Amino acid sequence: MPSIDVVELILQDHRRMEDLFRTMRNVEADRATALQEFAHLLIAHASAEEDEVYPALRRYKNVDGEDVDHSVHEHHEANEALLALLEVADTASEEWEEKLEDLVTAVNHHADEEERTLLNDTRVNVSDDRRAELGRLFKKARARYSESGCGSVENVRKLVAAVNG
Repeated sequence: MPSIDVVELILQDHRRMEDLFRTMRNVEADRATALQEFAHLLIAHASAEEDEVYPALRRYKNVDGEDVDHSVHEHHEANEALLALLEVADTASEEWEEKLEDLVTAVNHHADEEERTLLNDTRVNVSDDRRAELGRLFKKARARYSESGCGSVENVRKLVAAVNG
């Protein structure tokens, strides 16, 4: 039976993103298709965290609210890096390589920090039942975003513009 522990689900998404980075770095791979999958996964994942997981974690006194705020800020940075890559037409160009590395740096930095702080705190301080409940909510929200085409360049542009005002 697949895990519904929210921590495990988030970690699975992080590992999938790493797999997609490997594909996007491979000049012989279908980089455009990998980027599309990545874009939808990143936006759906971050949006579901912000809708369902982060607000719940803020209510635990042993989970640092500043870590939550910092994670939201890092989601915006990753969205900006994603948009920059989505706007490069030629996947064989030097510019595409540069923008990909900016995205890899932003996402890996965030995933690493989130795993060491928020997710460890969640594992220690949040009951199994509550983590399973959050996992169900996270999965449902992530699916809803995915189905809406959340990783399209138009939508990512809107998300970035909304933050940058």
